[in-house]
Amino acid sequence: MAENGAVKSVLPKHYRSVLKNGLEVVIIPLKNQSGVITTDVFYKVGSRNEVMGKSGIAHMLEHLNFKSTKNLEAGEFDKVVKGYGGATNAYTGFDYTHYYIKSSAQNLDKSLELFAELMQNLSLKDSEFQPERNVVAEERLWRTDNNPMGYLYFRLFNTAFVYHPYHWTPIGFMDDIRNWSIEDIKAFHSIYYQPKNAAIVIAGDVDEKEALKAVKKHFEGIKNTKEIPQSVYMQEPKQDGQRRVQVHRQSEIEVLALGYKIPPFNHKDQIALSALSEILSGGESSQLVREIVDKKRLAAEVYAYNMDLVDEGLFIFMAIANSGIKLENIEKAVLQEIEKIKQGKIKEADLQKVKTNMRANFLYDLESSTGVANLFGSYLARGDLESLLHFEEAFENLSLKDVIAVAQKYFTSENATILTLTK
Repeated sequence: MAENGAVKSVLPKHYRSVLKNGLEVVIIPLKNQSGVITTDVFYKVGSRNEVMGKSGIAHMLEHLNFKSTKNLEAGEFDKVVKGYGGATNAYTGFDYTHYYIKSSAQNLDKSLELFAELMQNLSLKDSEFQPERNVVAEERLWRTDNNPMGYLYFRLFNTAFVYHPYHWTPIGFMDDIRNWSIEDIKAFHSIYYQPKNAAIVIAGDVDEKEALKAVKKHFEGIKNTKEIPQSVYMQEPKQDGQRRVQVHRQSEIEVLALGYKIPPFNHKDQIALSALSEILSGGESSQLVREIVDKKRLAAEVYAYNMDLVDEGLFIFMAIANSGIKLENIEKAVLQEIEKIKQGKIKEADLQKVKTNMRANFLYDLESSTGVANLFGSYLARGDLESLLHFEEAFENLSLKDVIAVAQKYFTSENATILTLTK
């Protein structure tokens, strides 16, 4: 990767343009003779753009986006895509909503035509909204309310963020889901589903000039109709001490969740935080798995995850207790492992191994059109493609000293939120 001291990027060449209506377009030709492309639309809206009492709307809208439009019946979008051998799906996160179609290259025009239809001609009928609301409520039950891990994860955000909309996860609160009106959905759609709030990413076996021409043909004529609130004005107040919450539920398992506040996704410390999550729980030989699952047999599963978001995010630890094991013993063991890193008890070889794994994952992401579109789109949708372009260099320069310093800086008691879920 390194070439005479400088880091040679393995990122494919990308072509970026902005249409007259503010729509961002990034085209990444992979020239791999696969005949496969991914056509993605990212809307720069997620649960962080919601307000208290209307949580979960961004996710609800993702469901409704596949219902009827002026020229398509409900479900027809999927049928058309399947008809030309494509696959489609969508995802709503804290910071953005992502739709994609994977297909053969000759269906680019058709995919763009379908996405343009959704952007400007969505019907949003109450008769389609009501049954879909029940589907979303079921999803909330299945993923969150009836799932101990899912429930504690939701409560972790409720506790760690008091003021910022990260206070809830993208599924939203059940009472909000039951009480939205179609007017709420329409109002949200009219603000956030405009060309100037979207990005189109096309990756794969495609010619950049042809692809841009096709995007212009379908999207250049779509008008923006409303002002978009500039940003989320809510700044989460600085945490002023450890927060602890005990949750009691009917549950077969007991779970521990521990979260530390971390800076936004494009902060310079993020590379070290990603490396830390890999050191702590990336694979069977990682520190937490080795010590807490295999050696001490305290937990059945343990995770460390760097949740990097547009605003201040969370570094999350979660563990499922083995039967008969107290959660306080697991907490103690996790804190001991964190302490080891803070004290510098970590070898250069550990970091090199993690770097090798992370490099392999990065390269793996770049092998498929889907991986490439996801990678570029996730930075673009969060408003900073530059930090992806500098990622490799920062990553190669990451030292053991950086990793230790970042652990010391963020993994502190006054910055922690600790939750337990017991029977």
